[in-house]
Amino acid sequence: MDGNAAPQVVIMGVSGSGKSTIGALIARDFGVPFIDGDSLHSAENVAKMAAGTPLTDDDRWPWLAEVGRVLHAAGENGTGLVVACSALRRSYRDAILESAPHAVFVHLNGTREVLASRMMGRSDHFMPATLLDSQLATLEPLESDEPGAVVDVDQPVPDVIAEARSVLPDLRERASS
Repeated sequence: MDGNAAPQVVIMGVSGSGKSTIGALIARDFGVPFIDGDSLHSAENVAKMAAGTPLTDDDRWPWLAEVGRVLHAAGENGTGLVVACSALRRSYRDAILESAPHAVFVHLNGTREVLASRMMGRSDHFMPATLLDSQLATLEPLESDEPGAVVDVDQPVPDVIAEARSVLPDLRERASS
């Protein structure tokens, strides 16, 4: 099967934006698997983040290569895939696209206040709320030449899903051309 026939979607944004929740729901709607990109981090990366230490680019490159590899494999084998991955910088998204050139990005964007309140409300995640400011400082918004769109998360989940779904067919068409 052609590598661009099955959806290869990265749900991106800072911690607390809803990547896992929205990604899982989008995957369900498309009938494709979902992977939380955090599960692809090395044990060393998880330990650093859990200790409140931001990752360096040297920490991230192998992780981003793995994200791209699993997206590409899912496109090649026809299953498709939705991955939740922060992909905060353009260079990180470019690294994913090197391995998965037909991937598209849905950037879940929200105000610091909305994101912080979401992070404070969860207890089952290794990323402490104290790293939100470093993630926001690192974030480079999607540029017009990137295969992606921005979706506002300061709305009910069904509306976020509807907005994301509305942009995905156009994004997938753009990525495959």
